[in-house]
Amino acid sequence: MQSKEIDTGTGDLLAVQEEGVLTLTLNRPDARNALSRPMTRALAEQLAHAEFDREVKCIVLTGAGKAFCAGGDVKGMAARGDGTVGDLTLDEAIHVQRDNQRATAGKLFKMPKPTLAALPGPAAGAGLSLALACDLRIMSSSAFMTTAFARVGFAGDYGGTYFLTQLVGSAKAREFYYLSERVRAEEALQLGLANWVCEPEELEERTRGIAGRLAGGPTVAYRYMKENLNRAMHGDVDDCLDLEATHHVHCGQTEDHREAAKAFAEKREPVFKGR
Repeated sequence: MQSKEIDTGTGDLLAVQEEGVLTLTLNRPDARNALSRPMTRALAEQLAHAEFDREVKCIVLTGAGKAFCAGGDVKGMAARGDGTVGDLTLDEAIHVQRDNQRATAGKLFKMPKPTLAALPGPAAGAGLSLALACDLRIMSSSAFMTTAFARVGFAGDYGGTYFLTQLVGSAKAREFYYLSERVRAEEALQLGLANWVCEPEELEERTRGIAGRLAGGPTVAYRYMKENLNRAMHGDVDDCLDLEATHHVHCGQTEDHREAAKAFAEKREPVFKGR
């Protein structure tokens, strides 16, 4: 199947769809892929469309060049003299920020499809938050993570406080936010912030392999696995047991389950069709 380039409306975000995988590339390499308004707007639009596009089975988020994302455009904020409000009222700015966060980090976390962040280099501030919002992360050995917010006088955004606390616990999350130290790839792997670490030249191929496995997997089961796992983060045990029971029985009625059971009996790999 040929890859299909998608017009995002801005050069700040590239989108390519191939064999069930939608790859979204933050594309401001000269600024370490710092977020811009056109970039976040396009990212929100692409994620909203991908959620309901049956041809999209998995989403990969990555960065162009040698960085994943440096977070907010601090140089631009300094030039404007106002990092958050601009020509909006305070209430309008808060509403816009909330909407942007839910449509990007929130969507990566909640959409019923696997999301994978591939980090060729640093993920800082809101860039780190976007990476942590994804289900899985693969890092180049030269990459690192840092909250960075304390260094620029911000409390944090795009859900990073939630995602980091869930992944490493409250005490470690506070350490990372208060001190803004760099977390190297191997430490990120040990802490559970990364799922895989590889050499820089291997990142693209390894990412393609993982994304391909996810795109070729049982789509309906993934949908409900993700809901189970997300709900388990804040639900009690009975809620989790009941939800698992409902989803387990539902998945048992799918073509994917019947194909997988048949393949198991025949000692072969199943061919999933996402229904």
